[in-house]
Amino acid sequence: MALSSDEIERYARHLVLHEVGGPGQAKLKNAKVLVVGAGGLGSPVLLYLAAAGVGTIGIIDNDHVSLSNLQRQIVHTTARIGELKTLSAEATLAALNPHVNIIAHSERLTAKNALAIISHYDVVADGSDNFPTRFLVSDACYFARKTLVSAAVGQFDGQISTFKPHENQPDGTPWPSYRCLMGEIPPRGLFPACEEAGILGALPGVIGAMQAMEAIKEVVGIGDSLAGRLLMYDALATRFYETRLAWNPDNPLTGRNPTITGMAAVNYVAPAMAD
Repeated sequence: MALSSDEIERYARHLVLHEVGGPGQAKLKNAKVLVVGAGGLGSPVLLYLAAAGVGTIGIIDNDHVSLSNLQRQIVHTTARIGELKTLSAEATLAALNPHVNIIAHSERLTAKNALAIISHYDVVADGSDNFPTRFLVSDACYFARKTLVSAAVGQFDGQISTFKPHENQPDGTPWPSYRCLMGEIPPRGLFPACEEAGILGALPGVIGAMQAMEAIKEVVGIGDSLAGRLLMYDALATRFYETRLAWNPDNPLTGRNPTITGMAAVNYVAPAMAD
């Protein structure tokens, strides 16, 4: 798919990069990326993917814009309070880059619809704010054989990794999955929600921009993937930390004897904490 004269000017700074150039920009134009959540993380992801020229961007979110969102959810505006986040984000992205096709999924991602939605995309960027959804997205990406760039933030720290357990490492073992990192869905209340614990507004911008970068790298096929690595950021100390992630042969999804063989096999609801 050839670039128009307007697109050539728009993406000029990409085109002069040896690692991207015309072929890389064409890959971006042909790519389909799904962003889960149009909130704090999803906002910068959506803005940078649209600015980069990703041809089709899906947004799934069933929430509405509220005043308390605007401290960090920069894809929305005060005038759009009360609107669906998907439609608010769509309007912002369309104004930023009219060459991008936006698909708004104004619904909740569930075990019933996750595979059908995710299967239409090449890469998924998960910016959801709860563990059940993160597990749901990760499992669905595995069954749909789609690469997942997953991130999370809380108060003053964040983390990001790429998961592609449907592919093998050089030694023949699968790349680690989200379940290799987290195991099972944590009990409700073990980790306080953003409304309770608070979050510094610029933090999701830092991690979300990195998430967009990793998604772009996966689409174009450049650089070193974050697969098998977990990158953590401490905003108060201004420090990054990295740890290696290993495939867990006992994990129930991608281990040697998997017990999760489909989306219907899991109850994606956080259990109650024990007394």
